[in-house]
Amino acid sequence: TAQHSTAQAEMLRRKRSVSFGGFGWIDKSTLASLRARKQELLTISNASVGERPPSPPRTAPPTMKSAEFFDMLERMQDDYIPYPRIEEIVEKGGPYSLVILPQFGGYWIEDAENVGTPTSSDSSYYEEEDGGLSPGTFGYKLECNGTVRAYRKHFLGKEHLNFYCTTNSLGNLILSLKYEEAEGQEYLRIILRSRTKTLHDRISLAGLSKLPSVPQIAKLLCDDVTGLKFYPVLYPRASQLIVTYDEHEVNNTFKFGVIYQKFGQISEEDLFGNNEESPAFTEFLNLLGDKIELLDFKGFRGGLDVAHGQTGTDSVYTVFREKEIMFHVSTKLPYTEGDPQQLQRKRHIGNDIVAAIFQEENTPFVPDMIASNFLHAYIVVQVENACTDHTTYKVSVTAREDVPSFGPPLPNPAVFKKGPEFREFLLTKLINAENACYKSDKFARLEGRTRAALLDNLHDELHRQTQAMLGLGSDDDKMENGSHGGLLESFKAAVTPLLRRVGTALPDLGTWAPWMALLACVLAAGLYHVLTLM
Repeated sequence: TAQHSTAQAEMLRRKRSVSFGGFGWIDKSTLASLRARKQELLTISNASVGERPPSPPRTAPPTMKSAEFFDMLERMQDDYIPYPRIEEIVEKGGPYSLVILPQFGGYWIEDAENVGTPTSSDSSYYEEEDGGLSPGTFGYKLECNGTVRAYRKHFLGKEHLNFYCTTNSLGNLILSLKYEEAEGQEYLRIILRSRTKTLHDRISLAGLSKLPSVPQIAKLLCDDVTGLKFYPVLYPRASQLIVTYDEHEVNNTFKFGVIYQKFGQISEEDLFGNNEESPAFTEFLNLLGDKIELLDFKGFRGGLDVAHGQTGTDSVYTVFREKEIMFHVSTKLPYTEGDPQQLQRKRHIGNDIVAAIFQEENTPFVPDMIASNFLHAYIVVQVENACTDHTTYKVSVTAREDVPSFGPPLPNPAVFKKGPEFREFLLTKLINAENACYKSDKFARLEGRTRAALLDNLHDELHRQTQAMLGLGSDDDKMENGSHGGLLESFKAAVTPLLRRVGTALPDLGTWAPWMALLACVLAAGLYHVLTLM
């Protein structure tokens, strides 16, 4: 099947590390402690019944299961052969690959030799529109989720309907519906938003004698939506609230790390300890963007200090296809004498999601060389014939195991001539890499929580504004269908001050009869006052 072929192509494309790296590795000291624990459990299981804790009745002894588990771990550890350490590779001498996998895996490397590599247009993230700039000059596409822009493109400023509802299983739902005609055919365009995802589709009305109901339309997109009651949104500014929610994940500002790796540098301390910029590195930075002074800089600053100079004096910045990019260049960030970790530099680059590694000479890079919870992808660039008319750049791409593939795909061979095409490829690859990293487990969980909270806020605001437009006010003042909420409000407004005046004027009535008579008079007067207003 097509799905099976795609899966095969993906496995061929990535030099994956099928190892403990994807699930957490076990070192020798940990294995030794596991063996000791196993022996302890076996000793307990061999003891007499009176010497060991009783097991629950009618169940297998738990120690037997534990022993089997530790046996399995030992077998897996014995069968697993880790990748060689980078020190071992360097000792053997070059030439080296641009990227080598960590000893215990956990990353993949893009394989330019696989002609079946999915392109950016095959990805689930694609560029539907980009202000007339799609695709780029050299055909490289920015990948984005087209669904997030669907409401702006097809609904905003056009006649359509919005509905909302609440379910026990799916939470809050927001549905947008629009009637369309194209080439003599009738269609319904639908967007259904839930706490987990947004679905967008256009269905044909051919062969239908009448329009389906809103619950039926919702069920066409999601089978779990059954037996629900949707309420129409009656708020003139609802479209602005909805488009703001849909585009909350659209990002037009990016910050990327740029790290200078000299020949033989194989540790984080080596990378962040570089202070000088070689002509080749400077040439590469000029290709990425413009050198800007940070003091009083007005564009996107990417977390850099533009007021007091605490993050250096200058940086590299560019605007690429209406997106602002600030580069955190390792050699331009403050250097601290006596600090081998260079925390001032790592504080910025370690909090980036994607980084470019520049290699002036043939030296391998290992993606776990930099300890960071945020860095998920690296674009490694190695220069050849620097600062000449024949300058070329070799490129390799690596990312964590749970980061999906992203385009544009590397050519075969993955070598670019210096010039605008390489710049467009590199910037496009960096942006697409960050968008892909947001789909990794760590960032997907954060996005899921943010999305759910924003959808709940949107639902509550649409409900509140709809109730206000109907004059129903708060939930305590809601009336059944067909009643007049405004009448109740007018009656309460008329009666309340009368009751207050009566209570003040007659504090001591003594018996219930005068109270009842007075209350009847007040109610009659209030009703008369309301009727005169209608």
